[in-house]
Amino acid sequence: MIGTLIGLVQMLSRLSNPSAIGPAMAVALLTTFYGTIMSTLIFQPLAGKLTSRSLHESLLLKIIFKGARCILENNTQRIVYEKLSSFVPPPQGETI
Repeated sequence: MIGTLIGLVQMLSRLSNPSAIGPAMAVALLTTFYGTIMSTLIFQPLAGKLTSRSLHESLLLKIIFKGARCILENNTQRIVYEKLSSFVPPPQGETI
């Protein structure tokens, strides 16, 4: 977007010279095109991957906190196991 704005400013500053409008407009259009391509091919997938990793890390920290809390409360191994296994999804098998 910054490149597009720079190209538009250049174009509008040279309105008195019609031959200079074309190259400035080309800069504006090319930077818009490059920005769109980079956003679609690089930044959106990167943001998705970072979000996924952040959610995974948050889940791991919740599990660690819950386990440590259960241990500090002097719960038995079975109770700790039951509380921590609530974070694991049930197995996806066939039902009869």
